[in-house]
Amino acid sequence: MSFLSRVMVLKSRAHFSAGGRGLSSEQTASFEGTRKRKSAQAKNRVGLLIAGFTVFYCVIGGRLTQYGIAQPEVTSSILPADRLLASRPDIVDRNGEILATDIRTVSLFAEPHKIVDPDEVIEKLSTVLNDLDVKSTYSKLKSNSHFQWLRRQLTPKQQSQILALGIPGIGFRPEKRRFYPGGATAAHIVGYVNIDNRGVSGMERYIDSQGLADLASVGMTSDQPLEPVKLSIDLRVQAIVRDVVASSIGKYHSIGAGAVVIDVHTGEILGMASAPDFDPNDPNANGPEGWMNRMTNSTFEMGSTFKSFTLAMGLDHKKISLNDMVDARFPIRIGGFTIKDFHGKGRFLSIPEVFQFSSNIGTAKVADAVGIADHKAFLTKLGLLSRMNTELPEVAMPSQPREWKKINSVTISFGHGVSTTPLQTAVAGAALVNGGVLHPPTFLPRTEEQAAEIATQVMNPSTSKDMRYLFEWNGAKGSGRNARVDGFDVGGKTGTADKVVNGRYAHDKNFNAFLAAFPMSDPRYVVLSFSDEPKTDKGNGAALAATSAAPMVKEIISRAAPILGVKPKFGNDGSALLVSY
Repeated sequence: MSFLSRVMVLKSRAHFSAGGRGLSSEQTASFEGTRKRKSAQAKNRVGLLIAGFTVFYCVIGGRLTQYGIAQPEVTSSILPADRLLASRPDIVDRNGEILATDIRTVSLFAEPHKIVDPDEVIEKLSTVLNDLDVKSTYSKLKSNSHFQWLRRQLTPKQQSQILALGIPGIGFRPEKRRFYPGGATAAHIVGYVNIDNRGVSGMERYIDSQGLADLASVGMTSDQPLEPVKLSIDLRVQAIVRDVVASSIGKYHSIGAGAVVIDVHTGEILGMASAPDFDPNDPNANGPEGWMNRMTNSTFEMGSTFKSFTLAMGLDHKKISLNDMVDARFPIRIGGFTIKDFHGKGRFLSIPEVFQFSSNIGTAKVADAVGIADHKAFLTKLGLLSRMNTELPEVAMPSQPREWKKINSVTISFGHGVSTTPLQTAVAGAALVNGGVLHPPTFLPRTEEQAAEIATQVMNPSTSKDMRYLFEWNGAKGSGRNARVDGFDVGGKTGTADKVVNGRYAHDKNFNAFLAAFPMSDPRYVVLSFSDEPKTDKGNGAALAATSAAPMVKEIISRAAPILGVKPKFGNDGSALLVSY
């Protein structure tokens, strides 16, 4: 303490000491009481102030704790914020080309309790949203609720235009929208999602079923990048298949069409299309007609393509050989029905000729030689009578007679009486040419080693070798000639089936299919196409599989084979021909 400070303290003490000497004892006691009372009051006020602040901050802390542990308030019209931004994995083809991806967008909402004049709001919004549902929007704005969606997934331009209107009581929430760069190219395989980014069909729905939907429901996919889902399809091949299928409807005036390309050694789907189809970016644009995947979710009587399985059955059971002859001179009468050939030769036919001329009589006699029980067992083994097991959710159950009788076995032998999906017919066809091995179809990549682990040997390799000969024979000399592509050695079997209308076969409505494989010297791929109710220029059902389905296969193979790495071969010895120009 400095000298000056000490002097000031001493003077103060002296002043109070001098002043106190003149007070009486009563005055002194009164002075002390007053001082103590005022001190106590000050302490009480400070205590009350501390208590007030304590209560205030306890209330704030309690409310913050309550808000922290409370579940987010959810109404039927709005999802929690984390789910609005929940990610879906990209879907890519086998080469990494994007088939489906998420993009950020915004959605328009209103807080009706803050809106004074709904009519003015609707009038302003209509200048940007030309298709605004006035009646529904007015009802939402008059509801006096705290939240209502007005339009989901706006474009950036629409958002900026609405912002410029300066309407109080409306706002925007960020969302994610699924975008399909290829449009309808792979619509039935990829599928589509609903407004809340949940899978509705195709591989989109399959991805949700594998746990994505459960993760999203607990918020574990919120705005987090996920590993892409790679499919087995090749986008280049898929584009070709879809183009051929879509154009065939106009070309043959059919009500539907489809095609598929399968790797016979793995069961992978390289390309598959069904028409009519739809654009997954706007699945409602063309109505529900295009939603049906006719390749997997529709069943048809596949006609004479089933003769391939019947002859394979006869060969596998050693009831026939390629050198045998079958009496096809006379129609077969059974159960009040007459079985006859469409292009009857009226003579004995060799087994290759039964296949070439598509003889119903010859095929029926092969089935009869095998027997009803073994016939049913063989088709079951090929997967033609049970629901196909694959990733796509849209798979139909085949139909068959409740009780197999002789007449059923006979008609089924040439493709009438059993309805299957075109895809499972193609899958069974792959087993005919790949050595007798059945591979479950897949839309996900699969190596030959992985395929071998789940494959089933359904027929002898020697049977498959004989079937390759028959496919090649019919491709070169029979109804498969319209599917031949120079250099690629295409073989196969046509099927022209009358459709059932009101319980009876209609001779003017056909379902035409072609089951093909290539190259027949060492088959690598199976291609199946179909045309549903194709018509000639006269408008009747005279169009046959050889003139509708087979040309579809030819175009697909001629365009896709080089992409698939199949090298063409020319000349009698299979060597390339060098031509000078």
